[in-house]
Amino acid sequence: MKKETKLAEAGRDPRANHGIINPPVYHASTVTFPTVADLERIGKEPFKHVYYGRYGTPTAFSFEEAVCELEGASHCITVPSGMASISVTLAALLQSGDHILMVDNVYAPTRKFCNGFLKKYGVETTYYDPMIGAGIAGLIRPETKIVFTEAPGSLSFEVQDIPAIAEQAHKAGALVVMDNTWSGGLYFQPFEKGVDISLQAATKYIVGHSDAMLGTISTRDESLFETIKWTAIGLGSCAGPDDIYLGLRGIRSLAARLARHQESALEVANWLKTRDEVTVVLHPAFPECPGHDIWKRDFTGSSGLFSIILKDKYDKAAVTRMLDGMKHFPMGYSWGGFESLMIFADPQGVRTASKWPHKGHTLRLHIGQEAPEDLIADLEEGFKRLNGR
Repeated sequence: MKKETKLAEAGRDPRANHGIINPPVYHASTVTFPTVADLERIGKEPFKHVYYGRYGTPTAFSFEEAVCELEGASHCITVPSGMASISVTLAALLQSGDHILMVDNVYAPTRKFCNGFLKKYGVETTYYDPMIGAGIAGLIRPETKIVFTEAPGSLSFEVQDIPAIAEQAHKAGALVVMDNTWSGGLYFQPFEKGVDISLQAATKYIVGHSDAMLGTISTRDESLFETIKWTAIGLGSCAGPDDIYLGLRGIRSLAARLARHQESALEVANWLKTRDEVTVVLHPAFPECPGHDIWKRDFTGSSGLFSIILKDKYDKAAVTRMLDGMKHFPMGYSWGGFESLMIFADPQGVRTASKWPHKGHTLRLHIGQEAPEDLIADLEEGFKRLNGR
């Protein structure tokens, strides 16, 4: 079946739910058992049955099955946020004395977790240039347990060579963990490219409506699944049933929504390339974006998130004047919802291993479901304010 068909059908069982097309929302903590034998039998395999609310409910199992179909995984864990997917995974797989290689353009809260929580517990982090490719081999140590990747970077949009990195990591016995949120899990198939664990902030494209916090952890390895699942349970990291339901609802329309995000973003980005105020558009589908050839080889599409670099003649006051008057681009730190967004970005301020080559202010845009003509008109008025008109 095509991926679109799988997303429409995965995790549904109308015959088990009185013919109702959507799985119901189970609000559950306590689960009871009729006999001691049943309690003990299910307790031996708690991940395969309904055992206790924190371990999962039929609503969660349905969503996790759909995410597995989306990313090509065999096991999935649902957690309360994208950040939880990162922190739970790293806490599960690292211990004192271990070393992690972290991509330099990573989501800033991931960096904060490494520099704070992991450091506190004796885990050393080394940041590496996102364009290092097979050169990652020179940074891997005997104690390196994880190579963490994010493609493209969610501020600067370099596209990493995941297969080349995975090959070197696996030679050294390290695991490859990837933040796969930008692709929505649809436009990049992580396990075909050598990734061991794929993470998503399902808050973003999977939910798609900016109304739920949700994270996913996917793998094809049962042992990794069990290790991370036990950590999630031990940390009390379980997503709420209503948020899971919103993720399950959102995943049904993911392919259609991402196609719209992609089409509109490309139209707006192509228009921005014609503007004198803009020095470069950092969109993986454009040749000037680092890793563009890798994107063409490894990805099947692009989403709605990209950045632009303004000419360095514009000071912060001018850019603020532009942003403060936007009608269709409110400022907000998330993305992946139906609404467009635009914010200041500071890639150099969250990098330590690679130099940011641009001098002008960076703006990150998310293109939502609005008509691109209206977005372009709004941007045109914004550029007038930028220029003091």
